[in-house]
Amino acid sequence: MRVTYNRELTVKKELDALGIENFVPMHYELREKDGARKRVLVPAIHNLIFVRSTQDTLTELKNTRRELAPLRYIVRRMLEDDRTEIIVVPDRQMENFMRVASVETDDVMFLDCTDYICRVGKRVRIVEGPFAGVEGVIKRIKNNKHVVVQVEGLAAVGITFVPSSLLQAVD
Repeated sequence: MRVTYNRELTVKKELDALGIENFVPMHYELREKDGARKRVLVPAIHNLIFVRSTQDTLTELKNTRRELAPLRYIVRRMLEDDRTEIIVVPDRQMENFMRVASVETDDVMFLDCTDYICRVGKRVRIVEGPFAGVEGVIKRIKNNKHVVVQVEGLAAVGITFVPSSLLQAVD
């Protein structure tokens, strides 16, 4: 879901208090304040939060809780009949994305959807290491090969280096 005006952490806190499963991809950023540089954990993709719930529950919460009013459904237009549908992320795709995006290290990089969307790569599974079991696609980004795990049309995260000996082709 989209969250207006960079209020994703406020919305996350409210959803956590209600016991509703959610995920905000985070990463460290260097910020300077009063001449001192500090490493701060911030949302990696602004205005985006993944929420696991039903549409009815979310609509009711958006309408009755002031803290959740900034939530907006992300929709896609259907080509056949010009209708729109709310984007629902498949569980396996979300699990892969969360496993990689949850790692607080410089080994992952968050990507803009336009960086990778038109390029076709080989589908692989990582067989060893901290990302064992994660499936993604090999992509060339800034002249380097990465394993990219994406949530179709919304977000992607690239693992900066995975030796080819740790990769297995997926059909």
